[in-house]
Amino acid sequence: MQRSQVFSAQAGRLIEMPRHAHARFGIGDVVRHRMFDFRGVVFDVDPVFSNSEEWYEAIPEDIRPRRDQPFYHLLAENEDSSYVAYVSQQNLLPDADGGPVEHPNVAELFEDFRNGRYKMRRSLTH
Repeated sequence: MQRSQVFSAQAGRLIEMPRHAHARFGIGDVVRHRMFDFRGVVFDVDPVFSNSEEWYEAIPEDIRPRRDQPFYHLLAENEDSSYVAYVSQQNLLPDADGGPVEHPNVAELFEDFRNGRYKMRRSLTH
């Protein structure tokens, strides 16, 4: 398999990744965490784990996800707050509620919510 290296500012290092990865979810999809009670909208996808080692090591070993899978940046919400989450593909499910996410930053990144997903603002797309 062909691989590439890219610098991740978030991780502060070079990240090796496959040239092609299969992401189950796309930007604008609304998802729910498999184990924890929160949901969110995807606003970015990393083809493999691209965060810091400290972040990864802080996850309890018995629930620590594999690195070699897509990781998703979410505008997330639970009953108490809104925040940004970084979640492995293995821990995400499609959101069955189907309603919009009430995160305060959604309007900065997305225009419409239609048919269970968001459309990214045209000014932010390539």
